[in-house]
Amino acid sequence: MKKFILLFLLAAVSTTTIMATGRRSDWVSKMRDTRHDFIIEKINVSASQKKEFLPLYEAMEDEIYNVHKAARDQAKKVETMSNPTDADYQRAAEAMSNVKFREGEIEKSYYEKFAKILSKKQLFLLKQAEAEFTRNMVKKNK
Repeated sequence: MKKFILLFLLAAVSTTTIMATGRRSDWVSKMRDTRHDFIIEKINVSASQKKEFLPLYEAMEDEIYNVHKAARDQAKKVETMSNPTDADYQRAAEAMSNVKFREGEIEKSYYEKFAKILSKKQLFLLKQAEAEFTRNMVKKNK
């Protein structure tokens, strides 16, 4: 029975991967919109605040995504090398180690920009809403 379930999951993942190639960007866009709607609702943003806040929030997400992507690309590059040097490993390890630090720097710089748009309470609720959205998604996908 376990083999059947494993085989079924493997087939589903393979099929999904093939089909998802064209739909991945649609899924990412939908997920991003869902996240934004959730956060906007949770922090009770007005229409005028939303016009200023969302473009900044999207820019922050893009910067954070690029930091993560650069680290993943560096790691993949080393993984595909036939004979990586210690320097190659070091660059990849440093890139991966610096992700959270860079993410924190980016969030801090945008926090200061958000503070010009959002109230103190909304700033407080923003981090809670982000964490709640993540928890809900993890719980939903279990």
